[in-house]
Amino acid sequence: MPLRGAVSRTATVNVGLVIPMNGPAGIFGLSCMACSVLAGEEINEQGGLLGREVRLVPIDGAGSPHDVARRVATLARKGQIDAVTGWHLSNVRQALAAHLHGDLPYVYGTLYEGGEHTPGVFLAGETPDHQIAPAMAWLAREFGVRRWAVVGDDYLWPRGSATAVHNFVGDLDLHITEEIFVPLGQNNFSQVIQRLRRSSAQGVLMLLVGQDAVHFNRAFAAAGLDRRMVRLSSLMDENMLLASGAGATHDVFSAAGYFGTLATPDALELHGRYARRFGADAPVLNSMGESCYEAIQLLAALVRQAGSLDVRNIVHSTNSPVGYHGPRGSVHLKGQHLMQRVYLARADGTDFDVVTQL
Repeated sequence: MPLRGAVSRTATVNVGLVIPMNGPAGIFGLSCMACSVLAGEEINEQGGLLGREVRLVPIDGAGSPHDVARRVATLARKGQIDAVTGWHLSNVRQALAAHLHGDLPYVYGTLYEGGEHTPGVFLAGETPDHQIAPAMAWLAREFGVRRWAVVGDDYLWPRGSATAVHNFVGDLDLHITEEIFVPLGQNNFSQVIQRLRRSSAQGVLMLLVGQDAVHFNRAFAAAGLDRRMVRLSSLMDENMLLASGAGATHDVFSAAGYFGTLATPDALELHGRYARRFGADAPVLNSMGESCYEAIQLLAALVRQAGSLDVRNIVHSTNSPVGYHGPRGSVHLKGQHLMQRVYLARADGTDFDVVTQL
């Protein structure tokens, strides 16, 4: 995918962009693609990377994690990609990290369950200790929500996040009343709703992906549970609110490092650039798309500091501080993780109202 920019060279830095274009997470695909294109073009306008043009190589991140990882590893082995980034599920990340063997720099843009330390993998997304924990603490203070039910898809990210939650709820004087996990791709939540009707929980921690969360929101509201329980998600964007419908988003809260309605100068500047580049009919600018922009910017910062695409040089260079200024403000790398501000937003129909910085 050639990008518009000032750099025109025969040599390129080919970045494998792994994003889902179908399945439950496919709802984020177009936003992720647009934000990635914008990031690549801006890097090229600044001279590219190592004097070479950045070129995105889109790879569908949906489907079997093993199949996705095998396709990416084949491209890497043939020298057709020099780095990997994107938004994709944690089980895909785990498979990719295993297949890449630390041979290419890999920047994972997505919020995730925490605990990733594979050499050569850098993480731009939020983790439960900085995202879910302060959000639950705020809802306890402001709304008295202390009893929580967990509803998640049955795979690595929701399971790992639920484990992380158990590690801090005691310190916050909170209680998990029950955990319910459903197959990824679930569209019938009738049994889940029945269990929640009988629950003493005051809130539901939603660890559901994309379209699954949309189906859950609709069923939850149709059952009238939205009038007695709040919902908190670390993976809820404007696309999902639109798909759920304004009538199904009462007291939905989301915690993230970025929202399309975030009114900081840095966030507004990105919004303006995005609107000028893609116009009024562009995919919704959201936290998932922006995380791809963020991941590509982090990749660029790492490569520029190291002066190399070699993973060993990049890892060595992180002994010195790595940081930059972007849509999320000033961010810096701590170990392999990008440290950033996190905000809590409350759904207002099909949009978000940012209520506090956590």
